[in-house]
Amino acid sequence: MPDLRVSAIICTHNRDHYLGAAIDSLLSQTFADFEVVVVDNASSDRTRQVVEARLSDSRLGYVYESVTGLSIARNTGANAAKSGIIAYLDDDAIASPDWLQTLWNAYQANEKLAIAGGKVTLIWEDETTAPSWLSEGLAGNLGAYDLGKSVLYIDRPGLTPRGLNYSVRRTFLEQIGGFDPNLGRVGKNLLSNEELHMTNLALQTGWQVAYLPDALVAHHVSPDRVRRGWFLSRGWWQGISECYREQIAGEAGFGQFQRGGERLLRGLYKSVKFAADPAQCFENLVYSYGQIAYLSKVTQGLISSAALTR
Repeated sequence: MPDLRVSAIICTHNRDHYLGAAIDSLLSQTFADFEVVVVDNASSDRTRQVVEARLSDSRLGYVYESVTGLSIARNTGANAAKSGIIAYLDDDAIASPDWLQTLWNAYQANEKLAIAGGKVTLIWEDETTAPSWLSEGLAGNLGAYDLGKSVLYIDRPGLTPRGLNYSVRRTFLEQIGGFDPNLGRVGKNLLSNEELHMTNLALQTGWQVAYLPDALVAHHVSPDRVRRGWFLSRGWWQGISECYREQIAGEAGFGQFQRGGERLLRGLYKSVKFAADPAQCFENLVYSYGQIAYLSKVTQGLISSAALTR
């Protein structure tokens, strides 16, 4: 098989009702010289049949990964891929026709570019609309991502591209040993921060990370996520994820109590300050709830460390 320019990877777990549209959006790209690899991460629905119905297209391949975990599935996809540029699209997202072309052009123009991702818009389903308590910040938890109309080089991990519209240069991915399996979603466990960790590693080692507004992807908003309870759960796991990320990065210790405590107080203060604004009030309550989870996990980590040193 000739050397391909880009490998587009969809990691999927029990999303057969969205998966077909995601695959079709990739097979309809204006770009040439690419492959699509679907990594079936231990699905129990019709995922395999959805892929098999499209296998007449020689650009499409199927890989089964029995160990659940998004980071594990991403690494499996990268190992199966044949290209130097690896682009990840979520199984419930739709890539714009020029998505791969835009990514490819960016990597060709900059040999120091390690990670790139683009703008993400939201697709509201079943006549649902954004509720009054949903702030722009919380919409980011649904995948929304917009840093403007111009290309932007990311200078801090907090601005990192969304994992649902994400690409990475293979040489960088191999340099860091792939995605860390201790971060990233596992089934209904909403661990995250794997992309933030990747951006941090890239910036520390002299690579660059870019936001590409023309690399556009649209993301379905499942109706079951338009609930306050879902956002609170997402905030809780975000706090746990940040604690794990700091442990992996060697930033764990008693200083975490100060950072987490300050963030908790700031969040509570802002939730009271913006009590008349439902969206801002709820966003800060979610943020505060996440800091409680963060501090809880910090405490567990310090207790475990102390027990090991006895």
